Amino acid sequence: MEKKYPPRQQEQQQQKKPSGFSSAIPAVIEEVIGKTDTRGAITQVRCKVLDGPEKNKILRRNVKGPIREKDIIMLRETEIEARSLVQAKRGKKR
Repeated sequence: MEKKYPPRQQEQQQQKKPSGFSSAIPAVIEEVIGKTDTRGAITQVRCKVLDGPEKNKILRRNVKGPIREKDIIMLRETEIEARSLVQAKRGKKR
């Protein structure tokens, strides 16, 4: 006859932990504003939040990698907005 022991505390704690991913909020790209960074690797976009407490809010964000309109990106937070992209023209005096 086998004895049944209760599970260890470590095993119980591991079962309660999330899968390692933080919660993210989906947003759809509505407009590609322009390229930033010295090499043009970062793209500034306007996106509309699809879910969560900030639903339907339009944000300006910087995105790395290939992106186009109507793509869906996952945002870790929706409070901070990227600075506006200012493209100064060379040789123009202010």
